[in-house]
Amino acid sequence: MRAKAIIRLMFLLTNVTWIALLLSALAVMFSQHAGIPSDIPEWLPRVLLGIFLAGAYLYYKFKLERDELLSFIDLLWRVFATGIVATLVSLILKILEFLPGSSRLTSHFLYQETAYLIIMPLWAGLMMISFTACKRFILYQKTKWSYRFWMIFEYGLLGLWILSALPISLTDRFDKVLLGIFVVLALVLSANTRWVAYLNIRQKLTALTLLFFIIFFHGFLFYTSNTIVNGLYHPETGVVDHREHLLLLTVFLFIIVYSVFSFLVLIFNLPTSSAFEQKLEEVMNFRRISQSIQTEQSEESVYRILLETSVSTVNADAAWLEMKTNNPGVNIYTYGIKEEEARQLSSRLHNKEVKGIFDQSADKTHNLSRYLKGSKFRSVIAAPVKVKDEHAGTLVLLKELADGFNREMKQIAATFANQAGISIENFRLMEEAFQNERYKEELKIARRVQKSLLPRQLEQDTCFEAAAFSESADEVGGDYYDTLRLTDEKVAVIIADVSGKGTTAAFHMSQMKGVFHSLADSSISPEYFMRRANRALAYCLDRGSFISAAYFIIHTRNRMVYYARAGHCPVLYYRAADRKATYLNDEGAALGMVRHAGYDQLIKQNEFSFEPGDLLILYTDGITEARNSAGEEFGFDRLSEQINQLYHLPADAIVQSVIENLYAFTGTKNINDDYTLLVIRFR
Repeated sequence: MRAKAIIRLMFLLTNVTWIALLLSALAVMFSQHAGIPSDIPEWLPRVLLGIFLAGAYLYYKFKLERDELLSFIDLLWRVFATGIVATLVSLILKILEFLPGSSRLTSHFLYQETAYLIIMPLWAGLMMISFTACKRFILYQKTKWSYRFWMIFEYGLLGLWILSALPISLTDRFDKVLLGIFVVLALVLSANTRWVAYLNIRQKLTALTLLFFIIFFHGFLFYTSNTIVNGLYHPETGVVDHREHLLLLTVFLFIIVYSVFSFLVLIFNLPTSSAFEQKLEEVMNFRRISQSIQTEQSEESVYRILLETSVSTVNADAAWLEMKTNNPGVNIYTYGIKEEEARQLSSRLHNKEVKGIFDQSADKTHNLSRYLKGSKFRSVIAAPVKVKDEHAGTLVLLKELADGFNREMKQIAATFANQAGISIENFRLMEEAFQNERYKEELKIARRVQKSLLPRQLEQDTCFEAAAFSESADEVGGDYYDTLRLTDEKVAVIIADVSGKGTTAAFHMSQMKGVFHSLADSSISPEYFMRRANRALAYCLDRGSFISAAYFIIHTRNRMVYYARAGHCPVLYYRAADRKATYLNDEGAALGMVRHAGYDQLIKQNEFSFEPGDLLILYTDGITEARNSAGEEFGFDRLSEQINQLYHLPADAIVQSVIENLYAFTGTKNINDDYTLLVIRFR
């Protein structure tokens, strides 16, 4: 059943159960107050409350899992939105008690019970979405122990749910012992707040605000519910009382404990957030300069990166870069200042021979007001840019504050300028090398990329064995295959073929590998995998480029294979019972071929069961389109005939035999297209 259908079903279940809970509880209470026998058993509302809680939990669980790309802040916003709705409804019901002429109505036990049965389920729903959000926070970058503790806690809550739904009464001592155990588990789990470290200071402030309101919402609803229950004329006749419901109390305490822990951790992280982010920005900026040689197309681009990163790192207000040219003179590149003003200031500072700027003779810069008349800047530092140990230029940074730069900032500027000089030198060297051996280097890069993409060893299992072969044409290939174990019972398998050749194809392979590992880890269905992959690759692939692929999930316990094909070669399957290999009929467009929402309609999920002796054969079009000296293709029929003859061999022997027969057919090992073959033998 699809997650969307389950979400709708759970939403309907919670609403129907809530209505039944309201009507049955009111009927029981009215019968008790009137002293007449009730046709509705007194335990029914308690059971309905249990069903309501289970439905609400499953609703939010599937809803949030379906929106798996939600950030931490987005999750808190979802909880906040639910809480504010519940709180507003509670406030409206409380305000009714103070309206003129309403005291007689609002003091009646049926009104109070109705208000309680509106507020309490809303609060319970808020607890369920809060609980689901806390689960994602706690299990973020989970460890073996944190996962085990969580499973103990969750199974314990399942036991509490059963106890709370049953029409039995437990002793106060037993209740307190159980509650104490769960509080201890909640305290242990609350130590898992790693998600906080991945927020920047703005996100931390937002999270603090949202957590404060979430804690307030829970506290207010708890207080309101208690007030109503305590104010009932005969509280002992209340058929649903959250104060005696162990599951509600436990979840409430867990949410409060974890929210308070997270709130405190966020507060304690705030003082160091700005310093940490500044250091991180320094590292990232330094890395950006270091990598500029690889990403930029001209020296001017390196200059621009140097100006941007150095200004950002030392919090300068402006900067300029003087670079010597082959002819006498300099070129000036500016950031936050006009070129004309930069030339005037440079000339003035050179003529005045101000110490500690261009000559690097001092560790700090003094108030330069007398040298910077007519300018808004009051502090200047400079660092030389050297290329091949020769002074090639000067980086100048400015601030509007006097004494705005300290020794550390000057060292940072010198480091950035030094790295920029290295990048410029390397850029020039690489430009010279590219002029002579551009094509050769492209092939080497592509070859290294391709080798790093393909797995050294495929996943194996008691239910199957796998073997593969891949050979690229002219040292450059666009074929990709991989396996990934998702759980003890599930293994993902992919094969893909990038259109085109050369370095572009190799880099698109790396993008496909990244997409595969990031999406497959989420254990999503093959159909949804293809849709997500198409959206991701649509922003990466060049126009006219596409990737054909087939994605499989092998479920070893159910002995089922679920797969989706995106324009790839037809899947060849040998079924031992029929003693025949056949091509599976399925459909699907290649990734990146359709770059809009209409692609979702082109992908279909398929499935089949497997038995011992069955074979799954995956390949790329280089196999079937290989030609012999007469121009005849190897073809689909020859491939299926090969499998019909080799079905009894192990997977690696089948792969080796097919490839040897393929080379024998073509009469040469100088191939025109990539060969990739992956065979899975089921046991």
